[in-house]
Amino acid sequence: MTAEMRELLLSRIRDVSDYPKPGVMFKDITPLLADPAAFTALTGALADVCARHGATKVVGLEARGFILAAPVAVRAGLGFIPVRKAGKLPGATLSQAYELEYGTAEIEIHAEDLGGDDRVMVIDDVLATGGTAEASLELIRRAGAEVAGVAILMELGFLGGRARLEPALQGAPLEAIIQI
Repeated sequence: MTAEMRELLLSRIRDVSDYPKPGVMFKDITPLLADPAAFTALTGALADVCARHGATKVVGLEARGFILAAPVAVRAGLGFIPVRKAGKLPGATLSQAYELEYGTAEIEIHAEDLGGDDRVMVIDDVLATGGTAEASLELIRRAGAEVAGVAILMELGFLGGRARLEPALQGAPLEAIIQI
């Protein structure tokens, strides 16, 4: 990624103080999504990551990961698989619980959407503590697919998500377009 592209993307990410609770600096990507040049540059960069690592499918994590992963899948000519919060998918699912800062959550994937021939790239907007991404890697493997890697718009390094995710990656790459 060029310095010019990085600056374009950074200039379209808005900081929102004290959201969703006091003391949190929320990284709002809606200005980036509203800018066709920035959104196109981002989806192109993420599609390039998929191609470099031989992905055959793209998984998007609810909810902002859907916004990024679906156009990346189309641009890269790959299938898109949503990873949803528990209870949102009809039919047979695989589910995975994971720890949050204050409690637990659960995500699901359709059991039949992935198989042994798939190499799956997980795409999301932000890597914070890594819990959701870690759970998604477990789901992908339980579905019988191989993890091609994780690609994200922003890594918030100070929250330690990369360190948490490293064992679950099992050698697969983690690529952040922007590191904060």
